[in-house]
Amino acid sequence: MTWETPDASLATAPPEALPPLLATPPWRRRRGSSAPSVLELTAPEAESMVWAPGEREEWLSAPFELSGEGDWAATAGRLRRGEPVFAREAAEFFAAGPEEMARPLLADWRPESTPEWRSWMRRIVARFGTDALITVLRLAGRERVTSEGLLLPFRSATITWRMESHLREPGTAAAAHAWLDRHGEFAVRTLLPRAFGDIDRVRRSARLALLNLIAAGHTEAVRAAGESYGAEAAAAVETLIGTDPWAVLPAKLPPIPKWFDPATLPPVRLRRSSLDAGAPAFVLPTASLRDLATVFALHDPHLPYPGLDIVLQACEPADLARFAWGLFEAWVAAGRNGRQGWVLDTLGLVGDDEVVRRLTPHIMAWPGQSGHQRALSGLSVLERIGTEVALLQINHIAEMSRYDGLRSAARDRLGRLAERRGLTTDQLADRLVPDLGLDRDGSLTLDYGPRSFAVRFDEDLQLCVVDGDGSVLKSLPRPGVRDDAELAPAAYQRFTQLKKDVRTVVVGQVSRLERAMVAGRRWTEEEFRRFLVGHPLLRHPVRRLLWGRYDAKGMLTGAFRVAEDGTFADVHDEVTTIAEDEVVGVVHPVQLGETLAQWSEIFADYGILQPFTQLGREIATVTEAEAPEKKLTRFEGRRIPSRALASLVRKGWVHNAMEGRTVRSVVANLTDMLDMELIPGVDLSDVDFYPEQTLGPIWLERQFATLGDVDPVVFSEMVRDLEQVTGSR
Repeated sequence: MTWETPDASLATAPPEALPPLLATPPWRRRRGSSAPSVLELTAPEAESMVWAPGEREEWLSAPFELSGEGDWAATAGRLRRGEPVFAREAAEFFAAGPEEMARPLLADWRPESTPEWRSWMRRIVARFGTDALITVLRLAGRERVTSEGLLLPFRSATITWRMESHLREPGTAAAAHAWLDRHGEFAVRTLLPRAFGDIDRVRRSARLALLNLIAAGHTEAVRAAGESYGAEAAAAVETLIGTDPWAVLPAKLPPIPKWFDPATLPPVRLRRSSLDAGAPAFVLPTASLRDLATVFALHDPHLPYPGLDIVLQACEPADLARFAWGLFEAWVAAGRNGRQGWVLDTLGLVGDDEVVRRLTPHIMAWPGQSGHQRALSGLSVLERIGTEVALLQINHIAEMSRYDGLRSAARDRLGRLAERRGLTTDQLADRLVPDLGLDRDGSLTLDYGPRSFAVRFDEDLQLCVVDGDGSVLKSLPRPGVRDDAELAPAAYQRFTQLKKDVRTVVVGQVSRLERAMVAGRRWTEEEFRRFLVGHPLLRHPVRRLLWGRYDAKGMLTGAFRVAEDGTFADVHDEVTTIAEDEVVGVVHPVQLGETLAQWSEIFADYGILQPFTQLGREIATVTEAEAPEKKLTRFEGRRIPSRALASLVRKGWVHNAMEGRTVRSVVANLTDMLDMELIPGVDLSDVDFYPEQTLGPIWLERQFATLGDVDPVVFSEMVRDLEQVTGSR
């Protein structure tokens, strides 16, 4: 749905209706004022342990089962000489070995994460106290979010500075507050020298941390710490206590670009609470739009500007998204100056699904315009927006981008997002497919008031419109004078957006299902019914494909199609079911054997058009002569354009042997390691340097295996790819 345009007759907000940040912006008030105080204060450096009652004893008794009798002296010797020591062995040594041996070696130990690291690290912290701090910090560098609890008993300036930044991160804020509650006075004494130092960014970060502590009820601790540094520091602290967080500004404000013209930007309405439903609605004054842009320019992902939350609470979300997009369009028209990258970042702060839809084509195009880094920033914007539509677009980029780097980056992001949810990337992709507001049967009714229309999918997976008489129309009629003035335009706009979304989703999902067939993706029966058969959109391509039941060993136990009523029909057109120990996948025709012809006839009889070539797909098998060999010579000596390598990479082949920037071979399948030599090789910095490649043999690198052992689907797809790229079919 596109944005609603605010009523042009809305009144401009008077000063008293504006939030203080926009009524009297601090960047205007400070003009001509003296610079903030810079004081030479010294932070406490001593490190100590502060345990809650019984906490140390609890940590010492953390469950940790030794794997056997350890030779502590031998382990100590290897650690002392810097020789390799298994992670588990080292952990046991420091958790249970003789203290006099372990303590001198602890500072040089670099622990690795293991399934039991929390237990053994707690024991080590309780045994060695501050001597274990450097070891914990090394682990925290890799396990930042989950390991912060280990820092709780340590009192150290280093940890204060770490917690200062963690206060601003959702994943670590709770642990940071817990540490500050325990070490509040010490933390304040550590933060004050930074808060009144002369390094601007460090100064602002420390001041915001102190203001956070003040807001959390630690005002007296802050005041007492200031007094301990003397009268001048105490006075400066009093001034800080009375400071609004949004008034903490950088020494040099970010400039608003010359192309910024508030008169050309969309208006922004102030929110009305439910209690003020009868009050007039206001839009921000034109002059305030420059201040609004300043708020966005001040925001830094690593040092968030507190004024942003005020703006988000005060203004209509849809209007902020429209305003941000207007800024973005002006920035693009002005040449996309990288120094004004905050404009792109702003889309991630206030963007909505409409921003996502409009931004994605830019991201897809930027790598081809020497804008790879900008495209990666665009991916970050989509991730920050984080709606289902945003994640869907990241998935779309991962599947459809023409640029390897962008496609790989999108897949990496999806992998991280999936891991956070305890899913595989494929499982996350299942959950990201939007239903687009379709009914459970995959259709949609559009209401014009006096008349209505049904929207369905035809055999080509294209939207078709059916009127009240059952006639199929070429397109949805525009609203007429007799139609409802509100319902009809909204329904027409809904259909327009649906067409755009369907084009994006169907292409991506059909491509994903084809890759699932090639890669051997499997679903449980519950996943299959929930995310495929029962999905309002995917049910359409699912009914046009042949599916298989596979046992625990991956062998096909039977094929079936999904009938109109959602039941499963076998090759005899009888109802079949899926056993508890079976999984479901898209059948590859090479697996069907003699039943391929039968299934092809059934699909032809029912007039089922497939979304991609499945039953009619070219297949290839290993010959009797090839089966005992470790190399395939079918394509040896064939020549292909060097640029054709890109089409293989898009199909999943990966670069293997490289010298500098020259690719000497490509791998068709990482599991079976089918490695094909390229002569003379492709220069990635200049693909046309060697315009043509001669194909060498394809070697099977898997030890003790022959071509006869290669998965039939892998072999068939490899041969199909090469026949297409060499034009030999």
